[in-house]
Amino acid sequence: MTALKLLTLLLALLGTPLFIVISALALLSFHTAGIDLSAVIIEMSRLADTPMLVSLPLFIFAGTLLAESRAPERILQLSQTFLGWLPGGLAVVSLAVCALFTAFTGASGVTIFALGGLLLPALLRDGYQERFSMGLITSSGSLGLLFPPSLPLILYGVISESRIDHLFVAGILPGLLMLVLLTAYAITKSPRVAARNRRHTVREMALVLRQAAWELPLPVILLGGIYGGFFVAGEAAAVTALYVLIVEVVIRREISPAQLVTIINKSMVLFGGILIILAASMASTNYLIDQEVPMRLFAPIREHISSKYTFLLLLNLFLLVVGTMLDIFSALVLVVPLILPIATGYGVDPVHLGIIFLTNLQIGYCTPPIGLNLFMASYRFERPVIELYRATLPFIAILLITLLIITYLPWLSLALVQVLG
Repeated sequence: MTALKLLTLLLALLGTPLFIVISALALLSFHTAGIDLSAVIIEMSRLADTPMLVSLPLFIFAGTLLAESRAPERILQLSQTFLGWLPGGLAVVSLAVCALFTAFTGASGVTIFALGGLLLPALLRDGYQERFSMGLITSSGSLGLLFPPSLPLILYGVISESRIDHLFVAGILPGLLMLVLLTAYAITKSPRVAARNRRHTVREMALVLRQAAWELPLPVILLGGIYGGFFVAGEAAAVTALYVLIVEVVIRREISPAQLVTIINKSMVLFGGILIILAASMASTNYLIDQEVPMRLFAPIREHISSKYTFLLLLNLFLLVVGTMLDIFSALVLVVPLILPIATGYGVDPVHLGIIFLTNLQIGYCTPPIGLNLFMASYRFERPVIELYRATLPFIAILLITLLIITYLPWLSLALVQVLG
């Protein structure tokens, strides 16, 4: 049996799909413990009945539709018209648009590919240094992971059995803190050439508002619907997906019926992969709980680390490494079931832990030497990845400062949750 487990790990190292590896380990573990293997299937069936899970495929579909349409260009033009005249205006616009786009698509790679080709030439044309511009886009590619309707937030809620609406609101203040600190840095790097950007006329503002009129209600529909008590998360996802579908296919006609079929297929393949990985992971989690693995890990950790704050520091270091090595979905399903019981033992709120977790993984995406965003940006901008290492270092330093604030000031994540009940 040990040989089979080693063979499974070897297959993982050779690039075997993650759901096969996790499923195999779950089946082997249950068999070793003498538990009927039907328990794995039962767990998968139970997961499919989880009400919160329905929001995942709908938000994935809505985000993919937006990515394939011309919505990114309209949002960029709108932001540049209203904010471009400020010192550092275009850099601030880039941060805001990347955060908004990643929040809806749930993938930093999509943001870098969809917006990188638009933003980099514009930043260079405004007089920003090339290294700063590439570092800005690479680092801000994953900024929106803390903002609703971020897919990783939903996935963490499913795994940890936390309320998704609580996680949505918990990420707002930490996400805004990141944006504010990065904005302050961007303003200090604003070139004098950019200061010549003129203010737009009322007519020009009205034109870009009219062009983006159908995209502007999206945040209102989503957040207003959930926190106004009109929708739960799953219903808000359905309304959002239907709204985007009607706008992009029927009203704007930027997505043809043939493209729509491809987008649906692409979205559901992504969701299917996530669902299988999640189901296999939840089955493995039940095995770990039955065998009291988290408690066995907690005992020696508690013996050597008595301080909650020391534990959080070590947790951050561990998660930063995890974030550079795994994509965010794999990291969530593999690590959250092990970390959550230990963190709870130290008195860490599960919602606060989720924000810490996603902040670390977000930073890990652009952390050398193997952060995913670095290679995405290297391919998109056709630059050596070493050049991206140097470009992102100042931004990583700012994000690490933000991480420490988020970690050691839990009220930043929990204040709005408590206010809104």
